[in-house]
Amino acid sequence: MELTRRELIAAFLGSAVAASACRRSRSRAPVPGEIIDRAVDTGHRLRGGPLPRAEVAEQVEVLIIGAGIAGLSAAWRLAGAGLKDVRVVELDDAVGGTSRSGKNSVSAFPWGAHYLPAPLTQQGPVMRMLREMGAVKGTDVEGYPTFEEELLIREPDERLFYQGDWYEGLYLYAGASPADLAELKRFEARMNAFAAARDGKGRKAFTVPTALSSDDAEWTALDKVSMAQWMEAEGFRSPRLKWFVDYACRDDYGATSEGVSAWAAIWYFAARQDGKGERSEGFLSWPEGNGRLVRQLMSSLGPKQVERHVLVHTVEPGADGCRVEALDAKEGKPRAFQARQVVFAGPHFVAAHVVAPWRQQRPEWLGAFTYGPWVVANLTLSGPPRSRGFPLAWDNVFYESRSLGYVLATHQALRQYEGGPTVLTWYLPMVGLDVKAEREKVLSAGYAEWEGMVMADLMMAHPGIAEQALRLEVMRWGHAMIRPTPGFMWGPARFAAQESLGRTLHFAHTDLGGMALFEEANWFGVKAAERVLKELGQSVTSWL
Repeated sequence: MELTRRELIAAFLGSAVAASACRRSRSRAPVPGEIIDRAVDTGHRLRGGPLPRAEVAEQVEVLIIGAGIAGLSAAWRLAGAGLKDVRVVELDDAVGGTSRSGKNSVSAFPWGAHYLPAPLTQQGPVMRMLREMGAVKGTDVEGYPTFEEELLIREPDERLFYQGDWYEGLYLYAGASPADLAELKRFEARMNAFAAARDGKGRKAFTVPTALSSDDAEWTALDKVSMAQWMEAEGFRSPRLKWFVDYACRDDYGATSEGVSAWAAIWYFAARQDGKGERSEGFLSWPEGNGRLVRQLMSSLGPKQVERHVLVHTVEPGADGCRVEALDAKEGKPRAFQARQVVFAGPHFVAAHVVAPWRQQRPEWLGAFTYGPWVVANLTLSGPPRSRGFPLAWDNVFYESRSLGYVLATHQALRQYEGGPTVLTWYLPMVGLDVKAEREKVLSAGYAEWEGMVMADLMMAHPGIAEQALRLEVMRWGHAMIRPTPGFMWGPARFAAQESLGRTLHFAHTDLGGMALFEEANWFGVKAAERVLKELGQSVTSWL
């Protein structure tokens, strides 16, 4: 049965947005634009039966399959070791995975991840990369790294829309009762205690990356329940606090607190501070979001080392290397590679269809990997959107919508956009527990439906925005983010997936960390590269 416009908006964004759209239902010209994702159609060819094999294989020392952050991080690490015969192949026409970016005449803008939390430590591959790009300014009196001011999100950084007005920050203080505020204070104290906690070996209970966190049962037991269950057991029942925690889970994990492990949700609040509250310098960001970090990783590679439009459909590991069968996704011609070492830097739901031994006998633990879909839209405006209350910020969140609101791509520009054009990057995680049904919903809606939903959401907070809209582009991510579901972070599946297959096939992806975060992808990319170097007989001083 075909849904009405109001029913469609309610199904995706909630009843409050649908009611607002109904009140503002006067006719308007649709915003010109398009759905720009295409790789999903090509990628689904993996399920269409056997694909042709090439007669001759190209010889390469190291082949990296996938040019997302993990694959590029692996290539960056190998380049740092002086390895030259490295090839990266990517299905899409753009590199970076969910950190990719776009650009128009107004601004660069993200198509996914749009910031990097400022690290608290001087060690590790992320800090090495930030030093390479000149982002690190120095060290403060406590030994924490400091960063160049122009990279830190300038104020105002966050605001929240609720019942017609904008308010500062992401917790709804307006109208909060003394009981609400007391519960918030108690929750913050608990998170600070988690952040300060150390085990008998001196390891933080929760830290970045997750691989360095304590594995003591005192903390890992939190992975067995959902964050919603933990909050109920701890007596956290304030609707405002529950919304705030749900927002955190939707923002970083693409799921609500019902579908996120309590360990993962507490990690969100505790891992990036030292137990005294907000210790991190904040967020590092650029107009193109984490596309800037993609560009930095790419700068270590030669122009011919990264090939696009390559659909890898079979990886056959052997004692002396791997045979990799692929298809030129543009011309349909078969290709093959014979590599001494291979890094598969794609998600495990793809690996299940590509790694030959797994096709023949699928490991049971692959079923534990769950990926949530997202939709990202970039809307170009003739000027900044007009609003009432707290002024326009970098991150602009809607309390009454299932979307995450939008990020202002031009916020970090040195000039003020008081009257000039700008770009809004709008985010919608599809948080339902049935990810297959959520994915089908995302892919079934066409441009007209998405245009209607994006504009309905934005018009709730900015009634005049339709007159300012110049162009809308929509990106659907069918398997955008690994979900840290209860039992996954410290269960056997994630650790089984981290193991190499023999001595020639290694894995690197953010799903190995259980969280779709830059730091996790970077960590596992570097880790896989160092396994490659070891197998090639090189002496390795770890960057980890």
